[in-house]
Amino acid sequence: MKANLRRIRLSPKKANIVAGLVRGKAVEEALNILKFTPKKSAAAIYKVLQSAASNAETNDGKDRKNLVIESIIINKGPFYKRHLPSTRGRALPINKPTTHITIQLADK
Repeated sequence: MKANLRRIRLSPKKANIVAGLVRGKAVEEALNILKFTPKKSAAAIYKVLQSAASNAETNDGKDRKNLVIESIIINKGPFYKRHLPSTRGRALPINKPTTHITIQLADK
């Protein structure tokens, strides 16, 4: 009862703040919290949590009301490296971080 989302284009530090809101909560409660959280990472975590709950229902025959978030793991992904043109022919580096999100569910 697990789902992954890899290389999502947001900062792992910011995603971990939102993940802390729902760690250890019931799936239905966590989905409601994420639905009304005004952060970019809330939408991504909502998507992964929905997928993990669907995997548990379809593959393992579990009831969604009895599921609890066992763990949410936020890891660093690769950086997308870009350059910003600057004065005197220079180029300034821009690193765009990506994140891997893994959610593990368990029964109550």
